[in-house]
Amino acid sequence: MTAKDKLIVALDVDTTERALALADELRDSVGMFKIGMQLFTAAGPDFVRRIISQGSRVFLDLKYHDIPNTVALAAVEATRLGVSLFNVHTMGGPEMMKRTAEAVAETTARENLTAPKMLGVTLLTSADQSTLEQIGISGIPSAVVSRLAVLANHSGLDGVVAAAQEIELIREAVPRNDFLIVTPGIRSATDEAQDQRRTMTAAEAIRAGADYIVVGRPIIAAKNPAAAAQSLVAEIQTALHARASKA
Repeated sequence: MTAKDKLIVALDVDTTERALALADELRDSVGMFKIGMQLFTAAGPDFVRRIISQGSRVFLDLKYHDIPNTVALAAVEATRLGVSLFNVHTMGGPEMMKRTAEAVAETTARENLTAPKMLGVTLLTSADQSTLEQIGISGIPSAVVSRLAVLANHSGLDGVVAAAQEIELIREAVPRNDFLIVTPGIRSATDEAQDQRRTMTAAEAIRAGADYIVVGRPIIAAKNPAAAAQSLVAEIQTALHARASKA
């Protein structure tokens, strides 16, 4: 993948018009668009189809988490939409993830569709040690993420969504070269963390081994979103060169 391919921009806006304007402005500068709960609830699956029909790739970020049959059926519909990535929540458990992977594989084979990559959400980047204690999960965030990544791998998923701080641990726990790590919570060195707690810059995440980084507000809230995206792509390119020189 090129540096541009590794940049996913989160279209975290509340109107179709704003999302389309951003997609038009950024299409040539980024590799993929993330459509999450806010925009999907406002605009629906037709918006996903529209973005894909315009030649862009989509990461459908709905974090499916329900009983196995419900999630498997939802994943089949995501596959039919033509998305490149979608995610489920690993805390739904191994049966949920296995049934989802099996349903997607069966559907793509039967309907001659391109299979999307299936990701497992580990811990949200807004979660920290205090969050885990409050919801009754034992262990430090990095250990929990590592366990969930192993579970996702054993359940047939293609990778995980995880904070950059956990990338090295995940690579050690899941020794698969093709196991994807998609990293949200990316900020530039001058950005505020806002509601994200476990963050890194784009360059730090790429050097750590992220396959994709997801960036929202630092691009879509910029005065010139295309320029902000191009600046991040340059940062990614520099980090890729640094990573290659260490290999």
